[in-house]
Amino acid sequence: MRHPVLLCVLAACGAMDMTAASRRPMMSRQRRLAIAHPEPATGEDYKDWGKNPWIDTTHDHLSTFAADVDTASYTIARRKLQEGALPPEASVRVEEWVNYFHYAFPEPTAGTPFSVVMDAAAHPFEADRYVLRVGVATKPKPVGERKPANLVFLVDVSGSMSSPDKLELAKRALEILTTNLSDQDSVAIVTYAGNSRVVLPRTSIDHKDRILGAIRSLHTGGGTAMASGIDLAYEQASANLKAGTISRVIVCTDGDANVGPHSFQELLDIIASRAKQGVTLSAIGFGMGNYKDNLMEQLADKSNGNNYYIDSIDAAKRVFAEQLTATLEVAAKDVKLQVDFNPEQVARYRLIGYENRDVADQDFRNDSVAAGQMGWGHQVTALYDIELTPVGHMLRAPIGHVSIRHKLPESEAATEEAFAMAGPPAASINEASPDLRFAFAVAALADVLRGGHDARGWSLDDIRALAASAATDKDRTELLALIDQAHKLRGTASTIAR
Repeated sequence: MRHPVLLCVLAACGAMDMTAASRRPMMSRQRRLAIAHPEPATGEDYKDWGKNPWIDTTHDHLSTFAADVDTASYTIARRKLQEGALPPEASVRVEEWVNYFHYAFPEPTAGTPFSVVMDAAAHPFEADRYVLRVGVATKPKPVGERKPANLVFLVDVSGSMSSPDKLELAKRALEILTTNLSDQDSVAIVTYAGNSRVVLPRTSIDHKDRILGAIRSLHTGGGTAMASGIDLAYEQASANLKAGTISRVIVCTDGDANVGPHSFQELLDIIASRAKQGVTLSAIGFGMGNYKDNLMEQLADKSNGNNYYIDSIDAAKRVFAEQLTATLEVAAKDVKLQVDFNPEQVARYRLIGYENRDVADQDFRNDSVAAGQMGWGHQVTALYDIELTPVGHMLRAPIGHVSIRHKLPESEAATEEAFAMAGPPAASINEASPDLRFAFAVAALADVLRGGHDARGWSLDDIRALAASAATDKDRTELLALIDQAHKLRGTASTIAR
C-alpha cells in the first residue's frame, strides 16, 4: 500500500480532463492538463493527462514540448493486448508508442548532435487536413566509444515483487545488462524492502561472476520503503561521480511503494537535485496487477532519465543489449523542441501526444526549466494534425520550422539550432515516406485506444492498412497483430483493462 502522503500528493498533482467547451485556442498552457481520479487502494495506477486541443495559429503559432524517449506505454499495451485486454485509456501515451519504433534519419550536420526530419502529407482519414511529422535523432555511438559507466542497480525486493514476471524477470534483465557491460564499467547493488542495504559495493566488471552471483542471490520479503533505497543508491552513485564517466541508478520495481519519511514531492525533488549533479536514473518497470505507472514515469521525468517496461526476455535484450549505449549514455540533456508554424499557411494544428511534456512557449529559452534527455542513438518523433489556410493550399511551400534547444551532458550552457521543413506537403499519403505513413498509423492507433475525440471516426482497418504499407521489420509487423487483437477486443466492456 502507498504511503498516505503519496496518495494525497498524487491526487493534488493530477490533471483536469478537457471538455469540448474548454478546447479554445486562447486558453493558457495549463489547458492541456487534466485532473486524475484518486488512486485506488489496490490495483494499477495510470494518470490521465488529457488530450491536446486544436490551436489557432493566429493566437499561438508556437508548439513547445520536451523530448521524450520513453517507451513504457507501448510495452504495457502490448502485454495487455496479448493477454486479451484493451489497455486502460489513461495508460496510452501516444509519443511512447511512436518512439518505440525505429525510423531512418540522415547524418547529423556538422556542429550539432541532431539530425532532423520534417515532412507532411494529406491526411489519410480526414478531408482538408494534413499530417506533419517532426523527427529528431542523435547518431548511434559505437560500443567501444561509450564512456565508462558506474551503475547502481536499485532492486525492489518487497513482497509485491514475488511473482515470476517481477523479481525473477528483473534478475534476468540485470544479468543481460551485466553481460553486455565492458571492462571499463562497474556495478553496485542496493535493495529495498522493509529496509535498504548494499548487497554489493562498487565492483569492477572484471569480477563479473561476483556481480552475477549477487544478482542471482536476490529474493523477496518485507514491505517497501522506496525513498530510503533511493537515498542509499544515490550515495553509492555519487561516491563515484566524476567527469567523463556515466553515473546512473537503475531502479527495477513494480512501483508499488510507499516513500517512507519523505513526501512524494520531496522524493522527486531529491531525484531532480541529483540529476543536476550528474547522476541520472532509469526507471525499469515489471509486473502487472498492482503496477504504478504514474510513479515510474515521474521518477524518470524528474531524474532527466528514461522509463521502460519489461515484459519479457526479448524486451530486456532490447533495452539492455541492443540499445544499451542509448539507455546509459546521455548525448544531450534538457532537450526542448519548438515548432513554429507560419500563420499565413497553417490555420490550426493539434499535437498528438506529449501532453505531459508540455513546455510553456516563454520557457523554451528559460534554461532553468528542465526538459528531456536523449541518449546516443535515440529518436524523438512527434505527429501533428494540421489544417492549412486558403493561402497555404496555394503556396505549397514549407509550413514551418523546428528549433531544438539543449545542453551538452556536462554543461549548463544551452545551445540552439533551427531546421526548416524541406518542402511542401505531399498531395497524398501514398506519396509520403514509409516512415511518415507508419509513424502516423501508430499515432492514430494510440489516439483511438485512448479515446481521442478526433480519432473517434477512424477505422482500425484503415489504420492497419496504412501500417501494413510500411511494415518493414519485425517490430512493425508485430504491431499489425496487435491491431488485429484490438479489433477483436474493442467494444467489449469486459476486455477493458482496469
